Amino acid sequence: MKDAFGREINYMRISITDRCNLRCRYCMPEGIQCVPMQDILTFEEIERVCREAVGLGITRFKITGGEPLVRLGCPALVRMIRRIPGVCEVTMTTNGVALKQYLPELLVAGLDAVNISLDTLDREKFRQITGFDRLTRVWDSIDAALESGLRVKINTVLQRGINDGEWEKLLLLAEKRALDVRFIELMPIGYGANGGMVSNVDLMRRIRERYPQIEPDATVHGNGPATYWRIPGFEGGVGFISAIHGKFCTRCNRIRMTAVGEVKPCLCYERSFDIRHALRDGSGDEVRETLLCAIQAKPDMHCFEEREAVTERRLMAKIGG
Repeated sequence: MKDAFGREINYMRISITDRCNLRCRYCMPEGIQCVPMQDILTFEEIERVCREAVGLGITRFKITGGEPLVRLGCPALVRMIRRIPGVCEVTMTTNGVALKQYLPELLVAGLDAVNISLDTLDREKFRQITGFDRLTRVWDSIDAALESGLRVKINTVLQRGINDGEWEKLLLLAEKRALDVRFIELMPIGYGANGGMVSNVDLMRRIRERYPQIEPDATVHGNGPATYWRIPGFEGGVGFISAIHGKFCTRCNRIRMTAVGEVKPCLCYERSFDIRHALRDGSGDEVRETLLCAIQAKPDMHCFEEREAVTERRLMAKIGG
């Protein structure tokens, strides 16, 4: 269905947990308090929301966290959603630590694609960024996902003075592998509000200097806001998600649901709609109405470029960004 600004809303990101097995500072630093499990939506409740969402024209779902694979039974949820009549696609964003372990179950469940977060190829720097020495496990998961035929994207957040010098090494992952490497500007939410963002405009300038033959790629790579480019001779592609320097609000096609059932029209603003109450104390009509309200409440655009106007103060792990 269309929102108040005529945008077709067909995509929903669903956080199924605020827990994670890593501690990346910009998402989930040490000391964060996780919500009690009784406050987290059950799989049956999530499936019910998805059924109502399909009735409104939302047919593509992304499973996120925290880290979705730390929640017991995650592949079963993928199967439950994928079997809903009308669902076109179920994908997942993961840090890759446990992906190889659960990959066979996820494939049987019908997972269509996976995004794997990876900010460095240096083992010690990975430990510094994430708090754990688990880079080898992420590499094994990437290889296993590619070998399985699953569509794979690598999500990279560059930060000034931390990993901004690794852009070319990360880019080269797409040279001989059929995957997309996507550079995501650090959003001014949670830790990101402190700065450190690397502009994709500046990054693209550096890439052009090194690869002047880079060219736009108009083919569809997924459901999100990334713009894609191709370097001749590379098996994979290069993507940019530029919330600050490439505002994509006119093309925004999504809503988000947190692990506790808050439906967010926009990542930038704190406003949300409580669907857990409708699920546990209301009727199916109330669930549907909550989704409708969230869709119609989508703002014209975000305000990430004006940090003082950003009203969402929670960490990314809490809102399933």
